[in-house]
Amino acid sequence: MENNERKEFEKIGNDNIPVKIKVLLADDHAVLRESLRHMLEEEREFEVVAEASNGEDAVNLTVELNPDVVIMDISMPGLNGIEATRQIKSRCPRVAILALTVHNDNEYVYGIMKAGATGYLVKTVSASEVIHAIRLLIAGETVLSPSVSQQIFKDQLAQDDRNLNTSVTEKLTARELEMLRLVAKGVSNKDIALKLGLSLNSVKSYLTTIFLKLNVRSRTEAVVISFSRGILTEDDLKKKSDPR
Repeated sequence: MENNERKEFEKIGNDNIPVKIKVLLADDHAVLRESLRHMLEEEREFEVVAEASNGEDAVNLTVELNPDVVIMDISMPGLNGIEATRQIKSRCPRVAILALTVHNDNEYVYGIMKAGATGYLVKTVSASEVIHAIRLLIAGETVLSPSVSQQIFKDQLAQDDRNLNTSVTEKLTARELEMLRLVAKGVSNKDIALKLGLSLNSVKSYLTTIFLKLNVRSRTEAVVISFSRGILTEDDLKKKSDPR
């Protein structure tokens, strides 16, 4: 991890003690939980504070321990991951939820994202991708597996009632459209700033304006809405950025 990235996860005090990112694991497979724990604890900024084998325990432990991130499976006995996420976000809105599941169909993706998850990975991802996703969630980003993103886009593009919203398109400036294309490609706020020669605060300000114009609350919603309304097309994903 580079020095400038490390500073985001450390608070320098008198004893130079790093502030740990507290993670709770919720999955009914003990072997997977053990693997995740081992993987995370190899990175010094993470601390696994608890494990839950069902949704009810995940909710109760989250309320009790107040972790920074919950890695949530969807298919669990009793209370499933979608309902557990909904309850956690209702009672602990600050906690970030990362769905880690075998499912990649839209029913589950939309279900848990609407419940409040800000990340969705399928279990074919690598250990490094899980770690990177957690860091992005802590930084306020939304994370989707590439296969999930493609499925969402295809689903939206296949709809007959795309309802092209030209009024919204006309309201977006050339710079905002360029930024929206980068968001659709999964580029982080930090990398958008580098590509377009802007400060990170400027990027966040642009995104806030875009969200207001599109009447959405997140990067994921902005991309989905933009594709469904024809504001963005598949060709936009192939275009190179053109910083001005």
